Formats: sequence, C-alpha cells, structure tokens
Amino acid sequence: MIYRARSCFASFWIALAVAAVLAGCMTRSPAPVTEFGPFPFTGQAPPPPEALPGREPGIEPVPPPPTYTVKRGDTLYQIALDHGLDYRELAAWNNIENVNVIRVGQLLLLGAPGGQGGATTAPLVTAAPVTPSGGEVRPPGPVPPSGRPNTPTFKTEPRAVKVPFSDHALAQLQQQPPATVAAIAPERAAAPAASATPPPALPPKTESGRVPEIDDNSLGWIWPATGKIVAGFSESANLKGIDIAGKAGQPVVASAAGRVVYAGSGLRGYGKLIIVKHNNTFLSAYAHNREIAVKEGQQVAKGQKIAEMGDTDADQVKLHFEIRRLGKPVDPAKFLPPG
Repeated sequence: MIYRARSCFASFWIALAVAAVLAGCMTRSPAPVTEFGPFPFTGQAPPPPEALPGREPGIEPVPPPPTYTVKRGDTLYQIALDHGLDYRELAAWNNIENVNVIRVGQLLLLGAPGGQGGATTAPLVTAAPVTPSGGEVRPPGPVPPSGRPNTPTFKTEPRAVKVPFSDHALAQLQQQPPATVAAIAPERAAAPAASATPPPALPPKTESGRVPEIDDNSLGWIWPATGKIVAGFSESANLKGIDIAGKAGQPVVASAAGRVVYAGSGLRGYGKLIIVKHNNTFLSAYAHNREIAVKEGQQVAKGQKIAEMGDTDADQVKLHFEIRRLGKPVDPAKFLPPG
C-alpha cells in the first residue's frame, strides 16, 4: 500500500517536470521592433515633370496657316486678291522667286509660317509696383504682420518660406541680419533721381507689309468716279463689283485711304488694275484704267487720284470697282454713300 502511494507520487512529479520542459520549448521571445523617425527634409524639391518632346514649357502651340492648292488658270495675283492678301507677302511666305510662275497642284500657305511673330509665351504674373503721388516707384511691400506675437501654441512667423515649420526654423530666421531692408533703402533713395530723367521713348515698330489698322466703320467710303452705273453687283451672275461708265482720261480716285498692294495688268479680265489695301479686312480694286498714277507700296489718301479711266481689256470706257472683305467680294452699294 505504501509502495503504491510512493509510485503515484513519483509519477506526478515526473509528469510535472515533463510539462515544464514542454512549456519552455514552446515559449518564444518577441521580435525586436525598431522605430524610425520621419524622413529628414533635404531642402530639394522633386524634379519637375519632363516636357513633351518638341514643345518648350510655357509656349502655346501656334496653329498652322490656311493653305490653297493651285488650279489650272490661277495666277498668284488672283489668288492674293481672292484671299485679301498682298501678292508679295504671299510669294515670300511660299519662297516664290518669280511671281509669274506657279504650278498646278502646288500647295500655297495663305499666312506667315509659324503665325504672326511666332509662338507667344505667357508673361509672368507679378505684383504691380506701388506709385505714390510724388512719382516715386516702390516695389510692393511685405504683407503686414498681425498684431498677435509668437507664442508656444500660436506662430505667425516665418512667412513665405517653403520649409516645414518648426521652432528650430523660426530661430534660424530670427537670427539672420536684416540685410534685405538695407538693400532696398538705397534703391528707394535713388528712385527720384532716376525718375527725373526718363529713358527715351522707343520709335514705333513698323512693318513694310502691314497696313495700319483702321476701324471698318470709320473708312468713310466715297465714290471712285462719277458716271452712270451700267452693271451692278450680283453673286448669282458672278458680277463681283459695279461698272461705272465715263470718259477716257477721267480721274479715278481712291475710295478710302490705304496702301497700294498691286498696280499692273497681271490679272486676266481686269486690264490695268490697282488694288488698295485699307486694313486687314478690306481691299478695293479699280480695273480697266488707261493710265496708272501710283506705285506699289505707296500710301494714298481718300479722294486722291490713282488712275485715269480707260477701256483696257473691256468693251467700253468704264471703271470696274470692287470692295472685298477678307478676300470675298461684297456689294459696293452697301458701303458707298447715296449717289
């Protein structure tokens, strides 16, 4: 009996020891954890995105100019007249050396390659300088600070510095010497002296191929000649202007002020012809003249004599007069005063 009790007690202790060993094998220590702080700011902004190939940043693309395909029977003069252009500009845009030679099927640009003056870069938007009553020009001043000072929980400085805000950054800015204010002071003192002698005005830029812009409603058209109207304007009958009968040698005057862009006999059916460009919208044409009294490129005033009436390439002495808006013929009677 006593032996049996001792045997049970020994078995209990053996089982307890085995359980303790198994528990020790199954226990694992936790993995070490390392805590990293925020990534330090290096002060360098990320690189800008790459620009599209073939395009510079900040430059808007310029639409290509319209084109025209040369047809049989076309002349450079007629194409220019039909599109409200100067034939010399048309030749220059298309690198045509001989204005009398163009090919059927040739593609002509009806505008300057790359647009007028090329691409336009958008200007930088900056604050306008402040001009006091005395004429002194001053740069825009800083934003006035609020009346509340810096506290541990409320910060109003620094301003306009693209750095993550911290007490350390604030301390660095407050320790910097006020060099900016000292640099501005001499400029303010020298500003009145500079304003006393303004720079000379630049002369206006002139372009030989451009007519000064005139308001379409301010041209003040007048009759180019006196006489009886023997043929009127008609789109259906392909009558592009009006015919005014008169006497040989009768003066023909400019119907409005402008510049002579053509003077010659290179357009079939017009005889000796004069074309005056009044602005970027309107042209006027004077055909069948006996003599031409102006030259290409000459500025003419309204009412100035430009030719003598004749019958070149016509069945009688008359003036064929046209007004063209953007190259398209319009009825001159809608622009001329009542006759």
